[in-house]
Amino acid sequence: MEFLIKISQFLLSLSLLIVLHELGHFIPAKLFKTRVEKFYLFFDVKFSLFKKKIGDTVYGIGWLPLGGYVKISGMIDESMDKEQMALPPQPWEFRSKPAWQRLIIMLGGVTVNFILAALIYMVMAFAYGETDIATSSITDGYLVTNPILENMGAKTGDNVIAINGEAVTGYSNMRSKLIEAKTITIERNGEQKTLTTPEDFLGQLSTSDDRTFFELRMPFVVAQVPDSSANKGVDLKQGDIITAVNNTKLKYFDEFEPILEASKGKTVNVEVLRDKETFTRSLKVSEDGKFGIAYYPTASAETLKALGYYDIVTKTYGFGESIGVGALEFKNQIVGYWAQLGMIFNPNTGAYKGVGGFKAIFDIFPSSWSWQQFWGITAFLSVMLGVLNLLPIPALDGGHVMFLLYEMISGRKPSDKFLEYAQMVGFFLLIALVLFANGNDIFKALFK
Repeated sequence: MEFLIKISQFLLSLSLLIVLHELGHFIPAKLFKTRVEKFYLFFDVKFSLFKKKIGDTVYGIGWLPLGGYVKISGMIDESMDKEQMALPPQPWEFRSKPAWQRLIIMLGGVTVNFILAALIYMVMAFAYGETDIATSSITDGYLVTNPILENMGAKTGDNVIAINGEAVTGYSNMRSKLIEAKTITIERNGEQKTLTTPEDFLGQLSTSDDRTFFELRMPFVVAQVPDSSANKGVDLKQGDIITAVNNTKLKYFDEFEPILEASKGKTVNVEVLRDKETFTRSLKVSEDGKFGIAYYPTASAETLKALGYYDIVTKTYGFGESIGVGALEFKNQIVGYWAQLGMIFNPNTGAYKGVGGFKAIFDIFPSSWSWQQFWGITAFLSVMLGVLNLLPIPALDGGHVMFLLYEMISGRKPSDKFLEYAQMVGFFLLIALVLFANGNDIFKALFK
């Protein structure tokens, strides 16, 4: 069931983005009376799942879900239709249109992607507002288990004060900035210290078995007592919170390890909180220092707020305010993704190791249906699709735009033969990038 939910969200998001992107090319092409021969969701290699011709255009759904396309008459694209290009230009063809019209047609797809993302962020701000954890309420610091962070000098209990010299006020904001962190200012026992990330910080994180950053410290919330546990039969229920062992108060799950390590093979008394009532139970500790109880690695925001762990800050926005908030979020996502691309193309950062393909995109969707998360992910993917399509690679929209700008500035149009060769080079480069990204997914699946 979880797989079906994830794949449904993945395909719905992908289909929505592809159709709207191609619609961005289709509409201006039609406005400028340019013939569109095909409009396809997914690729129709050899055959289509569905197709229907309406007017001059065949609308269809292909079987290969790696993208989609519109085939515009008289345009050198991935179809490499040399026969059509060998004929004299016709008034309805792309190549017969003024350069400014061709530029608008080529920019239509990314324009729709950016408008869609901005609209989603604005609507989400209005519908859901913003919920975050105030970093000022994180008084006992963060949980640090990643060896990369530990090697930098970070420890559990450290508070993050600033990233790249800029103060952080919200937990979500802090986590998003960590990807681009060069320096991290922490506070430990009242003293501040600046940690410097290695140049290949992202590369190390991408290849690490532990992908955690500075995580919230959580209470010991019981999920279930398995049948194989030595503590089966003890009155513990889902949602119970263990708060003490042998009269030693323990606020966070990570504090249990040294206590249980010292109690191997023994029976201990634990204090349990259930529905605001506290009681005591006796639990056996295994020889490897475990209770044998399944626990929740995270607790709900409501639970954390009710227990007084963290201050959950919720902001709501009116219609007018949500426009500004959504626009700011859109801008931040654009700037952030461009910065990540810069790091990916810089071999020294090692960020290329974290590049993923369709599986990586599939994995970011939640295993339970959440419209808020779905639209947030779709907006980010729309930004990503728009930015990637602007790259000056001939097989992408950005490649066509590059040649059109050259034509408009110089007054000279590149020859069809040159554009054919450039398209072939760009196509093979794009295939190489796709194979690399999805190859990374396969490598991680097999060897991680």
